[in-house]
Amino acid sequence: MKTIKGPAIYLAQFLGDKAPFDNLDNLATWAAKLGYKGIQVPVDSRLIDLEKAASSQTYCDELLGTVADAGVEITELATHLQGQLVAVHPAYDELFDGFAAPNVRGNPAARTEWAIQQLKLAAQASRRLGLDTHVSFSGALAWPYVYPWPQRPAGLVEAAFDELARRWRPILDAFDEVGVDVAYELHPGEDLHDGVTFERFLERVDGHSRANILFDPSHYVLQQLDYLSFIDIYHERIKVFHVKDAEFRPTGRAGVYGSYSGWTERPGRFRSLGDGQIDFGAIFSKMAQYDYPGWAVLEWECALKHPEDGAREGAEFIRRHIIRVAEKSFDDFAGSGVDQAQIKKVLGL
Repeated sequence: MKTIKGPAIYLAQFLGDKAPFDNLDNLATWAAKLGYKGIQVPVDSRLIDLEKAASSQTYCDELLGTVADAGVEITELATHLQGQLVAVHPAYDELFDGFAAPNVRGNPAARTEWAIQQLKLAAQASRRLGLDTHVSFSGALAWPYVYPWPQRPAGLVEAAFDELARRWRPILDAFDEVGVDVAYELHPGEDLHDGVTFERFLERVDGHSRANILFDPSHYVLQQLDYLSFIDIYHERIKVFHVKDAEFRPTGRAGVYGSYSGWTERPGRFRSLGDGQIDFGAIFSKMAQYDYPGWAVLEWECALKHPEDGAREGAEFIRRHIIRVAEKSFDDFAGSGVDQAQIKKVLGL
């Protein structure tokens, strides 16, 4: 069995204009001082030059040296924003355009091609950094039709997933060429947001070995999905683990859909680790049971607690939950040393 690596922290929510949140060196040092051993790095120009990382081993070695000197290592690169732009329904064109490079804004076709190229660069950069997993969103074409009213035209969902798979297949092949998995964060707002939608996609990419999952139980609490059974079903595809808490407290006025309320008023909301309802003891046990090979990565999102407090508390929370797996069975002391001949005798064979 494998002991989960960690604690690690996803840096996206902490990026800012002032030290220590303004660059990779400062953030790595800050994370190490809090007790983190790994950092998950969003592909943001303040942290990494993606084109340079994809083409220059010297640059990647310098990045690795920077974080190692700080006392941490890079767990994965993450392209949530770029992955989102691989597939955008026209209803979201204006809102998502700001995620793209200025030269492709206002041109959906060019934006899609730019996003696909960004993912292919991320594959190369991940390999140069010695990483075997990458994190992203799937994007969405069918999300505006998630609740079937008016009735969806027959074939709409199938056509959307056919197109999503068509766009992602060459990206997955590019990751396969360099030996890196893509772990999709199954997330509301994405066409891949639960087990069924992941399976729809996986079927269309012919069970591609590089199409995998980032497991984040907070998104399943808000959907009222059984996050422990999810691990039982999909553990072979789970390559990344976001340790993020959440709670769902429906009222007589609001439920799963949230009633357009802000995050502090929604029945389902994200919380700092330990402040929500998720059974992390059971999750870490299942991860150990199934030999999860990766990191336990804090993703902090909470409408109530200060992020620096959430980060500080999160390191100790994860450290406390990581199970150092047993090297032998607890009842080995009672082994009788019976050989095959004796076993047949015991069974009367």
